Amino acid sequence: MSPATKPPVRRSTPISGRGEPFVWLTGIGLSAATLMIVSLLVLVISNGTLTFWPAPLHELTLRDGTRVLGEVRRTESYRPGPEELEALSADVRRGIEDAGGVATRLLLRTGNYDLYGDDFRWVSEHAIASRREPAEAWLIERLEWGPAIGIPREIRRGAHPIADSAHGKLAEVFERERSAAAARSRRIQVLEKHDLGRINDRLEKGRLAVRRAAIQNGEGSPEHQEAASRADRLEHRLGEDHHRIQEQAALLRAQNDEVQVVIEDLDGRLITSRPGSEDPLRVSQVVRAYPANALGWAARFGVFLDRWVEFLTSEPREANTEGGVFPAIFGTFMMTVMMSLAVAPFGIMAALYLREYARQGPVVSAVRIAVNNLAGVPSIVYGVFGLGFFCYALGGTIDEIFFPERLPSPTFGTGGILWASLTLALLTVPVVIVATEEALAAVPRSMREGSYACGASRWQTIWRIVLPRATPGIMTGLILAMARGAGEVAPLMITGVVKLAPELPFDTQFPFLHLERSFMHLGFHIYDVGFQSRNSEAGKPMVYTTTLLLIGLILMMNLAAIALRTRLKRRFRSDHF
Repeated sequence: MSPATKPPVRRSTPISGRGEPFVWLTGIGLSAATLMIVSLLVLVISNGTLTFWPAPLHELTLRDGTRVLGEVRRTESYRPGPEELEALSADVRRGIEDAGGVATRLLLRTGNYDLYGDDFRWVSEHAIASRREPAEAWLIERLEWGPAIGIPREIRRGAHPIADSAHGKLAEVFERERSAAAARSRRIQVLEKHDLGRINDRLEKGRLAVRRAAIQNGEGSPEHQEAASRADRLEHRLGEDHHRIQEQAALLRAQNDEVQVVIEDLDGRLITSRPGSEDPLRVSQVVRAYPANALGWAARFGVFLDRWVEFLTSEPREANTEGGVFPAIFGTFMMTVMMSLAVAPFGIMAALYLREYARQGPVVSAVRIAVNNLAGVPSIVYGVFGLGFFCYALGGTIDEIFFPERLPSPTFGTGGILWASLTLALLTVPVVIVATEEALAAVPRSMREGSYACGASRWQTIWRIVLPRATPGIMTGLILAMARGAGEVAPLMITGVVKLAPELPFDTQFPFLHLERSFMHLGFHIYDVGFQSRNSEAGKPMVYTTTLLLIGLILMMNLAAIALRTRLKRRFRSDHF
C-alpha cells in the first residue's frame, strides 16, 4: 500500500479532554446537595409529624424501691462514672465492663413540674427492677406548669364528689365537665378581650382626645374643657357596662373554680391547682386528659388530630413550648405579603429604568455592581438600618406629627410589622432587580422593533409587549424574594417581632389593619423555643413541628406563585421562546 493510500491515524482524545471527569464531579455535587436536602426534610418531617402522637406511660420500679412514671422520650448510651459503678452490684458491674464500660439510660418525661421541680428524669437501665404500663395512669395537659402525670381518684364540685375511679364513669364525667369548663373559659375570653377591650379602647381614645386638646390649645382652654367633658360623659356611660361585664366574667370564673379533679402521683402526692396550694387541680386548668395506656388506635388518632388542631388554631402557652402557633402563622403570612407588595413595584421599576431607559455606561455599571453587592450584605445590617431609619427616624417623626398625645409612649416610633416588612423589602429588592433585568433582557429585540414599527411609544411597548412576556421571569424573582424573606429572623428581632404578641396586626376594631403593632414570626418562634426556653428538652418537639410548619407555609406561598407564573408562561408562549 502506498503512503498516499494509508488511512489517517486517529489520535485518541484523553478522557480529561472530553470533560468526563467534570461530568462526574458535577453529578457528585448534585447528588450530595440532594442528599443533604432530603436528609434534612426527612429529619424534620419524621420528628415534626410524630410529635403529637400520644406515647404510652411506663411505670419503672427501681432497685432501691423508687417508682417512676412517665413517657420514654429517648434512649442513649453513656459511660457511668466511678462512683456510680461502685454503687452497683458485682453482676451489673461485670455486665457493663463486658460491654466496654458502656451502659444505657432512658430519658423519661415525668411531668408534674410543680411537684418535682423538673419535667424530665434520666433512669439507667441497670437501675430498673421491673416495668409495666398501668392502664389507670393518665396524662393531663394543663394550661400552666406543663403536663401532669398520675392516677385520677375522683371529681368534685365544691366539696361534693360527683364521680370516682371505683364506679368507672370518671372519664365520662371528666370529659363532660371539661367541655363545659372550656366553653365557660371561651366566654370569659370573649368578655374580657373583646367586650372589655372595646370599652377600654373607647375610654382610651377619650383620654387621648383630652390630651390632644391640651397640647393644641392649652390647659383650661374651651376646647380642652369640652374634650374633658365628653370624656367624663363617656366614662360615666360605659362604666355600668364595664362593671356588668366584669361581674359576668367573675361568675363564670367562680363556676369553673368549683369543679376539681383529684389526681395523685405514684407516691400519693396531690397534684394541686398551683405550687404551694392544697386545692386539687381545677378542671378548667386542663386542656385535655386521657388514659395513655388504655387508648385504642382510633382514640390515639383522635388525640393526635386534636393536638394538631390546637397547634394550628390557638395561642402559645408555657413559654411557647405548649399550645399553638396561630399568631406566628398569621404574622409570618401577613409580613411576607406586605414585604412582597413593597418589594415588587420598587424592584420592577428600578430594573425597568436600568434596562430600558438608562444610558448604558460607567454609572449604570456601578449601580448594577452596587445592587449585586447589596445582595451579599448580612441581614442583621439591614435590621440595624431598619431600626435606625424606619423605627426611630421615620416612625418618630410620624409620632410627633400625628400622635403627639401618645408621647412619650411610641406608636410608630418602635418596632412593628410595617417597619419589619419594609426592612425585609430592602433586603430582598436586589434579588428582584437582578431577576427582572434578566427577564427583560430575554425578550427578543425583534418584538420591540416590531412594536415601534407599528407606531407604539417606548412606554406602550414596555407595557404591552415587554412586561407581559417578562412576567414569568419577574415572578421567579419574587418567589426567591418571598422564600428568603419568610425565613429571615435576625432583622425581625430588632424591628418588630416579639416572643408573644397579645394582639394580632389585623382584627375587627377600626382601622382593622394595625401596622404599628408587634407580631410573632415562625422563624423567631423556632429560635425562642429552641434556645430561650427554660427546658430545651420540653421545647425540642415544638422546634421540629414549627420548622415543618414554616417549610410548609413557604412551600404553599411559593406554589401559588409558581402556579401563577406557569399560567402566564402558557398565555404568552410564542414561537420566539
